[in-house]
Amino acid sequence: MTAIATENLPAEVLSALNAAGLPLETVLRTIDGALDEDLAYGPDVTTESIFHPDQTATAVVVSRQHGCLAGVPVAAAAMHRLAQRQGAEVQIELLAADGDRVQPGSQVLRVEAALRCLLTGERTMLNLLGQLCGVATATARWADALEGSGAVIRDTRKTVPGLRVLQKYAVRCGGGHNHRMGLGDAALIKDNHIAAAGSITAAINAVTAHAPDVPCEVECDTLDQVREAVAAGAHLILLDNMAPDLMREAVAVCRPAGVLTEASGGLTFPDAASVGATGVDYISVGALTHSSTVLDLGLDMA
Repeated sequence: MTAIATENLPAEVLSALNAAGLPLETVLRTIDGALDEDLAYGPDVTTESIFHPDQTATAVVVSRQHGCLAGVPVAAAAMHRLAQRQGAEVQIELLAADGDRVQPGSQVLRVEAALRCLLTGERTMLNLLGQLCGVATATARWADALEGSGAVIRDTRKTVPGLRVLQKYAVRCGGGHNHRMGLGDAALIKDNHIAAAGSITAAINAVTAHAPDVPCEVECDTLDQVREAVAAGAHLILLDNMAPDLMREAVAVCRPAGVLTEASGGLTFPDAASVGATGVDYISVGALTHSSTVLDLGLDMA
């Protein structure tokens, strides 16, 4: 795979992406793929029919809703990547930072560029930004509801294909924690693994023998399974589709053994208070990344 040059990004944008800990090549490949979708059938015929290449304008990205920001430098990089393709000059100013809370009318980003660049790149930039802000906003809502409970909201691998790195970054912007980034950074023994292995103990023993340095989590539906997993050496127990009272009992089994607990399975926002009160360490919600509503943002000509 050909390396992507990153040194041409504006210093402010490059600094923000680096501070976010985002892998630059992955981010730029995602942006390029999104631009390619819009330009696969040729240039923006509407914009290029109406405006001369020399016409310039200034536009501001504005939030239409209350929310939490994520992906501001990603959106800026998207406009810059398009400007590079078009051989156009672009000036970008970040007016807010990822993790900031915004309200209707909050200004997020200012761009000065050729009108052709602004109007061609508008939707790609807003698609990326709105998606990531939507994830961050949903996460922040959970994080706010769980404040003081000791429980931490975190994501799952139920991410939009191709957007995992960015969506999981957005979860962090909203105050959540990441679960597994992929299949190799932690073991998660689920019901099908257990059924095929013959037992929880057999599955844990196999994982421990094969990957002794990798954290091992086990999905459990009953207290008997929880006890077996703790005895077999699990590091974390995923409490799948348990009622709050049963979660409390599971926490009482796990905590003295130093085993962490995670509530999971169809949890919705109204469940936050009751699940947080059970004493679980984590609450995982797949909907943060697979079903969050995008934050409504617009590009307004200044």
